[in-house]
Amino acid sequence: MTTPPPQGNPFAQGQQQPYGQPQGQAPFPQQAGQPGFPPLGAPMPPQQQGRKISFKTIKNVVIVLIVAGVAIGGWIASRDDAAAAAVGDCMHRGSTDDNNPDLEVVDCGDVKAQYKVLAKVEGNFSGLTAQSKCEAESKDFEYVYTETNGSKSFLLCLKDK
Repeated sequence: MTTPPPQGNPFAQGQQQPYGQPQGQAPFPQQAGQPGFPPLGAPMPPQQQGRKISFKTIKNVVIVLIVAGVAIGGWIASRDDAAAAAVGDCMHRGSTDDNNPDLEVVDCGDVKAQYKVLAKVEGNFSGLTAQSKCEAESKDFEYVYTETNGSKSFLLCLKDK
């Protein structure tokens, strides 16, 4: 009867296993449930990368900001037109065209101030009804300005400043 040959390299001399370790195992295996490092030879998990913002997302945000800026700028610019006028405000005529005088509200101390608003009446008025309405609202008016814009139609009764 023959005995099987010993495991490992039969020609290696002087190799000894660490004390208390059975033959064929790693010298210090990781204990089950022990936190810490992954077992030897295990692949490292990939590092979590921060969220990357795509060019398309940045482009869309920039477009939204530009559109919002233009809309807000237009709203602010339109606040100084005839629709924003109130009784006592002063107006400047920006155009010589009688059909579109381009009235804008200015400070009464400004050299551009040409007219003073005596009355503002909401509603849709034609030439003759506008004249009679201004006569009823303010006796010393000199000019009538009407703007027809659907539900935002109005009449301004003006005089020279």
